[in-house]
Amino acid sequence: MDSTAPIHLIAREQGEPRVISNGVLGMVLFVMTEIMFFSGMISAFSIVRASSAIWPPPNQPRLPLEETAINTVALFLSGLLLFLAQRRFAADRDSAKTPLIAAIALGTFFVAFQGWEWVSMIAQGLTLTSSTLGSFFYLIVGTHALHAIVALGLLTQAWRRLSAGRLQPSQLATTAVFWYFVVGAWPVVYWRVYL
Repeated sequence: MDSTAPIHLIAREQGEPRVISNGVLGMVLFVMTEIMFFSGMISAFSIVRASSAIWPPPNQPRLPLEETAINTVALFLSGLLLFLAQRRFAADRDSAKTPLIAAIALGTFFVAFQGWEWVSMIAQGLTLTSSTLGSFFYLIVGTHALHAIVALGLLTQAWRRLSAGRLQPSQLATTAVFWYFVVGAWPVVYWRVYL
């Protein structure tokens, strides 16, 4: 073995080192800060909930567990479809269009359903000022919804670029990192806030 040959710690592909794109690296760093942000909100909620003698607070509606569980499945399916779109994109870019638009559609359904849930909960008396449950519910779920809306915008932009033949693999990967964060954060939100 030649002792002067460089040692590559990164897997090589077609003679070049495989590296992470700047967009993906930036998005991973951003997602890590968002994980800490959500952890702080959920920790604060858990402390308030544990210190309350009665939970949920009296005269407050119960959160819709079953309906939201169905919505959770839609979000998971959206993540799986995006994964499928990425796999197809690597093999044949045109074949990625259908799973990508289906992922966007299911993500849009998720956000719309959450909006309907909010309207329903407000009508039942759960507001930002009605209780600590209402305050934390709208803060945590609303922050997640904002992330989902932004991610859907990025997915839509990726689909438009794909349709125009201008989507780069790094652009799709960067967008996917953010959407996977939205999908992955939701079970924690559902478990800690709804259950």
